[in-house]
Amino acid sequence: MKNFTYYRPATVTEAIGLLDARWGTTELLAGGTDLHDLQKEYVAQPDKVVSVTGIKDFKGIGLLRGAPDSAMSIWAGTTLAEIAEDKNVKEMYPALAAAAGQIGGPQIRNMGTLGGNLCQRNRCWYFRDEHVNCLLKGGDKCFALDGDNRYHAVFTQGQKCVIVNPSTLAPVLIALGARAEVHGPGEKRTIEMDKFFQAPTTPTQREHVVAPNEMVVSVTLPRYREKNSSYEVRHKQAYDWPLVQAAAAFKYDGGKASNVKIVLGHVAPMPLVAEDAAKALEGKAITEETAAEAGKAATKGAKPLAENGYKLKLVEVAVKRALLTAAGHKKYWEV
Repeated sequence: MKNFTYYRPATVTEAIGLLDARWGTTELLAGGTDLHDLQKEYVAQPDKVVSVTGIKDFKGIGLLRGAPDSAMSIWAGTTLAEIAEDKNVKEMYPALAAAAGQIGGPQIRNMGTLGGNLCQRNRCWYFRDEHVNCLLKGGDKCFALDGDNRYHAVFTQGQKCVIVNPSTLAPVLIALGARAEVHGPGEKRTIEMDKFFQAPTTPTQREHVVAPNEMVVSVTLPRYREKNSSYEVRHKQAYDWPLVQAAAAFKYDGGKASNVKIVLGHVAPMPLVAEDAAKALEGKAITEETAAEAGKAATKGAKPLAENGYKLKLVEVAVKRALLTAAGHKKYWEV
């Protein structure tokens, strides 16, 4: 690991003042579950590491009573375990509680944070190999296109780099209509979560649109939709990243779904809003048949790679089960 200077500022303003205007020289440290791996693998080699653990009031979950369009605010330093276990999150946003509660294992959830989960780097093994000079490290090739791409994107049309976005909270927050508050030098801005992520292709880009001298401070969720759920398909129950994830949110009045939002995770360089799946369900009752139809519609436009075509069936299953769970159907797959 490269030597670095460690800073522990007491305020967000002090932390921002320590950041640089370009990526690579400085890294923010929260739980460290991603950054430490990147440093040990010589993918991240910062000169400065700025810890956010000393910032006062940088963690916590609060209800926004009286706010016309907002219901809850979660500070970026809040741990995944705290999100998963919060009674208000469980009641209002069961999709978010479920997603946070399935990340890694207990040790990861007690260290990893909301901000870290949203801003973590991708898990592509070519990117993480210090000896491979891929597109995101200044090379001229995405090695996964023709290499071992079992866990890479299946929505690859027009993509130079076929990583999958690694955040498990992202699809849920997009489905719920959340937005992030980001602070930078002398300014603050709000980013809708469906515009927070990007598909990086060079070392000067990250998997999100936050600038090198900015930091995520909090995420605000709007008045919650009546029904929401998240479902993941993975190899094993713990210490693993999902192969496919589907988050669903909708209103359900008179036995008919409306304002349907379905977002896929771990299938594209960015969380993918499945518009065709939502249209297939709009105005319909959620049954085994309609949920299955939405699952099939969610695969429209997919262009899998040589070794990951199996993910298309997993997309169908994840969407179907997310919808059935949100609508209150019995989880027959858990029997």
